[in-house]
Amino acid sequence: PARPHVNYDAAGQPYFQAPTEIRQITSDPKHEHADVAVQLENQNGGFIKDFAQAYPASTAEDRQQIMDYFPAGFLPGLHSLAQDFTVCDRWYSSVPGPTWPNRFFALSGTSLGRILMPVGITDPGAYFQQTQETLFDRLNQAGKTWRNYFYDFPSSWLLLRNLLPDKLVNYRPMDEFFEDVRDEGSFPDFVFLEPKYFGGDENDDHPPHNVMKGEKVIADVYNALRSNPELWNSSLLVIFFDEHGGFYDHVTPPGAVAPDDHQTEYTFDQLGVRVPALLVSPWVSRTVEHTQFDHTSVLKYLVDKWGLGPLGRRAAAATSIATAIREPQARTDTIPFIRVSYTMLMPPHPEWETRDDSLHHDSLQVFAQHLENQIGDVGAPIADAAQRM
Repeated sequence: PARPHVNYDAAGQPYFQAPTEIRQITSDPKHEHADVAVQLENQNGGFIKDFAQAYPASTAEDRQQIMDYFPAGFLPGLHSLAQDFTVCDRWYSSVPGPTWPNRFFALSGTSLGRILMPVGITDPGAYFQQTQETLFDRLNQAGKTWRNYFYDFPSSWLLLRNLLPDKLVNYRPMDEFFEDVRDEGSFPDFVFLEPKYFGGDENDDHPPHNVMKGEKVIADVYNALRSNPELWNSSLLVIFFDEHGGFYDHVTPPGAVAPDDHQTEYTFDQLGVRVPALLVSPWVSRTVEHTQFDHTSVLKYLVDKWGLGPLGRRAAAATSIATAIREPQARTDTIPFIRVSYTMLMPPHPEWETRDDSLHHDSLQVFAQHLENQIGDVGAPIADAAQRM
C-alpha cells in the first residue's frame, strides 16, 4: 500500500493501485491472448490501455477498478485462509490468455495448441478439439478414485474424453460433496470442485457477479473438510483462479516450456499473469511460498505422488507443490470455522447477477446445449445438468 504501482490512460491520467470494497464491478475486463499482450506492454503498463480500448465509453471510476484490490480481511473466505495457511505468491496461470486454455492446462497439461476462446455458435469447431488424455485418465489407469462435483454444469466436459462412460460415472452434483465428506474411508482420492456458472446465484467470481458468493463456496468447502477430523488430517485443499481476469498485476510472467508440438495459435513459451493461489491443509505452514508454480504444478504433484503416467512436457518440467508441504505433523491451530454473513450475499445490483456478457459464459452455454441434444449418446449426467441450466 505504501508503494502503489500505476497505469496511465491515453490522456496521461494516472490510475494507482488502491483498496476497494466494491463487490460487483460494472464491466468484465478482457483477457483474451491479444488483450494480455497489450496489458503486459511496457512492464505491465497496458492494463488501463486495454480496458479503455475495450470499453471506450468507460468512466475514470470504471477504469480504476482494474487497478483496485480488496483490503486485508474484506474477503471472509480467501483472506481467512490466507492468514492461516500457505499463500503462493509466484503462482502463474499456465498461458497468457483466457479461461478455457488455462483450465485445459490445469486438467491435462496442454490445450492442444488452442489459446483462443470460441466465439459462440460462429466457431463450432472450437468445442471439439480437446481430445487429449487428462488427469482423470491417469487416475483411472492408476486405480485411484476421483469425483468431479459441480453445481450446474461441469466445464471439464470440454475435455472430450471426460464424456466417455468410465469418466461420466464419477460426476456428481455438489450437494453430494457435502454428504461424502462425512466419511473419510469412502471419500475419493482426488476431487475437482466446480462453481455455479449460470442463473441468478452464480458463485464463480466472474464479473459482474457478487464476489461474496464465491467466498461462501470457499468457506463452505473448508468448513465441510474441517468438520471431519479424519478427512481434514489427510487432505490438501488447493484453491486457485484459472486466469487473472484482466485485472492488474505488476509482475511480468516468466518464460515457460511448451507442453507439446501443438503450436497452431501460440508458442506457449510464456506463463500467464499471476493468480491468487492457496494451499490449505494441516500439513502446510502459515507462510508465503515464493516458489514459482503454475497450474501444472498440481499435475506434477499428483504424477509424482501416485506414479501416474506423464501429462506433457510442461507438467514434467513444473515444480511440484509438494515443496510447500513442510509441517512434520498435522497442525492443530488452524481456524475451526469460516462464517460468511447472509447480508454479504445480497448483491448491491441484483439485476447484474443474470447478466453474462463474456465469451466464456456464452460459449459454455452453447456447448451445454449441444450436449443436451446428444443425451442419448453420452448418458444421464448430461441430461441432469442440462435440466439445471
